[in-house]
Amino acid sequence: MKTNYNKFEMVCQILKKNNFDKSKLIPILQDVQKEYKYLPEEVLAFISSSLNISPAKVYGVATFFAHFTLEPRGKYVIRVCDGTACHVKKSSSLIDSIKNRLNLKENERSTKDMVFTLETVSCLGACGLAPVVLIGDDVYGQITPDKLVRLIDEIMRREETKW
Repeated sequence: MKTNYNKFEMVCQILKKNNFDKSKLIPILQDVQKEYKYLPEEVLAFISSSLNISPAKVYGVATFFAHFTLEPRGKYVIRVCDGTACHVKKSSSLIDSIKNRLNLKENERSTKDMVFTLETVSCLGACGLAPVVLIGDDVYGQITPDKLVRLIDEIMRREETKW
């Protein structure tokens, strides 16, 4: 029992902060994702029973909004725009470069050490800068595969020095 409580202690604090108010489901999920870096299935079930709402509703909200994820994400999320303007300007070569540099297999999205996660998005709203990549909150426009690999290498060097 104690292990279970420890696992959900932060979720309980988030629920309490929101007064167990089911109308605050989105802010609750946002806070939980901030804590866990994603929305684990067992946490969604716990939220469902704690708020007395159906698991389908909680899951539906968690999967409807693009900013929620049901899979763990790395510390650095690299979002490559593959909208029309970016696609025409060869965004697929950016995706290939990232996969090669990070040794990601075909269906892998995150590195084993959970430092990087690669996501392809439909639009980043910066078509005039195509092709565009977002790393964390930083936007890189008119990016080339070589420049992108150098950015990733720079992050890797910074991460090594933190340990």
